[in-house]
Parts: sequence; structure tokens; C-alpha cells
Amino acid sequence: MTDLDAQVRAADPDRWLASRFVGDVQARADLIALHAFEAELMAIPTRVSQPLLAEMRYVWWREQLDGVFAGDPRKGHPVLEALAGVVARRALDRAALDVLIDAHVDRAHGRPHDLEALFVGPMQQAAQVLAGPGHQHAVAPAARVRGLTQTGRFDEARELRRKANAALKALPVAAFPAVAPAALARPDEPEAMKRLRLTWATLRGRI
Repeated sequence: MTDLDAQVRAADPDRWLASRFVGDVQARADLIALHAFEAELMAIPTRVSQPLLAEMRYVWWREQLDGVFAGDPRKGHPVLEALAGVVARRALDRAALDVLIDAHVDRAHGRPHDLEALFVGPMQQAAQVLAGPGHQHAVAPAARVRGLTQTGRFDEARELRRKANAALKALPVAAFPAVAPAALARPDEPEAMKRLRLTWATLRGRI
């Protein structure tokens, strides 16, 4: 799992920083495995020269989910093996991962971002890893704030933040690290400032 931790730290430092606030060792490892899967999907367009080649790789990942959800992941693939363990322990939703892959295919082809698939579904799954099912409605507005911020729609993100914080009152404390990255106002902030924002957000339970 150490290798996956390093992979997520390099690929997705915001969510890696937020995962440091997960005290339970297994829950943190499961969260990192989920983020590592998403990091693999995010990186595909940077590794190939044509959208069609990217789509072929996404098809491969979709096919690999068959083994992951059957408890028989591709041997020797650390992300798939770890994800299979998460699926077994946390009862993750296959449909949400399929929709996420579809959204990445659209992204590879330059089509509009599907904020629900790219940000809401993954954050809801992360909250389920940390606190079990049933928190989708509490998480969704914060996930939309995160998606708007990541796509440069900062004014819309600020307008939605109050609604998101109201919804987060129903979220268990254990699940907050899943939504904490939504507290980061600018993707390009220095890491030290991000650490402070995440600490303050976690202490208050607000983004």
C-alpha cells in the first residue's frame, strides 16, 4: 500500500493531504486505493497521443472491473488488487465506477466535463469507504463545490458553499476527510496553505 500512497501523493496531492486525517489504518488504506484507481483514470490522456487510444485504455479498465467486483482481480496489478479488497469490505457501487469511466472518455475526447460523474460520485464513494453507505445527500453539494473549483468556476463554488456546509451537518465525523478537499479554494495554493485549510476545515466540520 506504500506504493499506492506515493502514487496518490504525486497524482492527487489535495486528496492525499486530506487522507492524513483518517485515523483508522485500514480505512485510510482503502481510501488511498480508491484514489489510486481514480488517479490511473485521470492520467490516461497524458500517456497517449490520440483520444481513441485513451478510450481503448478506458475500455480495458472497465473490463478489469469485472474481476474486481467478482473478487478475482488481475494478479500483480496493485491498484486492481487493492480496489478489489475495498469493494469487498465497503460494498462499493459498480455503476458509479462505470459512470466515472464514461466521463473520463468524454474528457479524453474534449467533451464537456460531467461534474456529477467526475466529482460527486467519487466523493460519495470515498465517504462510504470511511463511514458506510447512506451519506450521498450530505456529500453531494460539497462534491459540486470541489468540481466547480477544480474546473475554475470559483464564483459558482463560493455561492454553493453555504448550502454544502448545511448539508455536511448530517455527515459523520469519520467521513469528513472524504469531503475536506472541497475546502481548498484554489488548486494552485502552496501545500502549507492547503494543510492549514484542511486542518481548520476538519476541526470545524465545514468546507
